[in-house]
This record gives sequence, C-alpha cells and structure tokens, in this order.
Amino acid sequence: MNALTIDVEDYFHVQAFAHVIEPAAWDRYPLRVEKNTCRLLELLERRGVRATFFILGWVAERCPGLVRRIVAGGHEIASHGYSHQRIDRGDEKNFRADVGRAKGLLEDQLGAPVLGYRAPSYSITAKTLWALDILAELGFEYDSSIFPVHHDNYGMPDAPRFPHVKKLREGRRLIEFPPSTFTACGVNLPVAGGGYFRLFPYELTAWAIRRINSKEKQPAMVYLHPWEIDPDQPRVAAGWRSEFRHYHNLQATESKFARLLADFSWGPMANVLSTSWSDASAQCEVGDGL
Repeated sequence: MNALTIDVEDYFHVQAFAHVIEPAAWDRYPLRVEKNTCRLLELLERRGVRATFFILGWVAERCPGLVRRIVAGGHEIASHGYSHQRIDRGDEKNFRADVGRAKGLLEDQLGAPVLGYRAPSYSITAKTLWALDILAELGFEYDSSIFPVHHDNYGMPDAPRFPHVKKLREGRRLIEFPPSTFTACGVNLPVAGGGYFRLFPYELTAWAIRRINSKEKQPAMVYLHPWEIDPDQPRVAAGWRSEFRHYHNLQATESKFARLLADFSWGPMANVLSTSWSDASAQCEVGDGL
C-alpha cells in the first residue's frame, strides 16, 4: 500500500504567488478549494480509495462543511498549518502559534486528535529542524515536510528517502515520511506529485512508484492539490517562472490522477505507516542535531 495525500489549499495560497498576493488579500479572491476538493472526493469514492488530507487551517475555518465531508468519506485529517507561510520566514514563536491554532481548529471540528503535519512548501529544512521538536511537543506523531531533493525553495538532499524515526529533545520522537523520490547517478529526483506529476510523463511516475514498491520494498507517497485539477481557475500575473510552475499541464492532471488511482494500491498515511512499520522502524533512527 502506498500513501496518498491531498494538500487542501487554494490557488492563491501557493508559494509561487506569494510575491504578488499578500495573505491579507486572500479573502478578495474567489474560493474554489471546496468545489475542487469535492471533485477529488468523488474520484476517490469511485475507486474506493482513502487518503490523508492535509488541511490548511485558513480553509477549515471558512469551509467547516468540507472537513466534515472529508471525514464522512473515511479519510484521515492532518494539518497543513494555518496561514501557509514558509517556516523560515518566521521564528519558533510564530511557528508554534500557527501550528497550534490550526491543530486546535481541526480538532474542535473533528472531536478527535490530529496526528499528522505537513509544512507549507516543504519548508522544514536544515535551517528549521527545530520545528520538529515543536510538532512533537504539540502532540503530532508524524510529519511529512522534509523533501530529500535539491530545490530553490526547499529540500534536504541527504535526508533519508523512506519513513524513519527522528530522535528529538527530551526523549521525544517523531516519524518522518518523506515525499517519494528515485535515485539516478547518486542524485535524488522528485516523483511524489504536485508540479512533478504534472511535468513528467505518467509512465515515468508509474515506473518510479513500481521501482520503490518492488525493488526497494518501500511504500511510495504522493501528493496533490485540489487546484491542480482546475484548469479554469483565475490567472494570476506572477512572472513566467511562477506561472509555469503553477499552470503547466493543469488540463491533464485529473486524467493522470485517475490512472494513478487505478494502477496502484493507496491508503491514508497513518494506515500505511501502521502496516509497514516493521520496515520503517528497522531503519536507523535519525537525530536532528539539536
């Protein structure tokens, strides 16, 4: 079984537009996340697939019915923080307040603990590993924020590629489940989803997942955003690079995603960790150097 994850945020929340859209302006943009997420829920229901939804607190606050619908579909709820700001743009106090606010909001709506977290833009890096201690202190049990690749905005290319335990301060531990990569010529290449899923041919993505499953005997983990199946979303003038990253191949994402659901076995992240934990726990525990 592989882990299927959905980052529930809207098109105007993305890092690619952060230089032209301030958070204070978000409420002025038409909200499309609820409709797009419901479309994803329909696709998942059709295939009988369950997933983990990393929900932005800002969205949960404005769309409480969406959270209830996700839960009713049998899916896992996890946190994507509240304000979708990169961790390195603030400090430990800001991070604790943001994550605590989102966790409390989601748990009030669910009436149950929220155990998983994913940082906006995978922004837990070598400079922000202190965030893992705060997550553990707040009661999270697993994280999916460290991308073991080179990237201009995120990444820890030397980090482990598969689920492992992070040893933290005061004897705390946190399971880390990285987005999937494959290795070529000693370099980790991203294949987990998002823009990579839209950019690469489907056959490459499928090949990489099969390789992870059959040769490396590990679960893959992929992610998708609801706005990625919405080619009719409003266009934001943000410069060619940001626009390419955001809009490339939107029209093809839904059909590729449907193929992905059909070709592989999927489940929520917590389920995948529980069923494959004998493999994950066998890996060396990794200290964070703090």
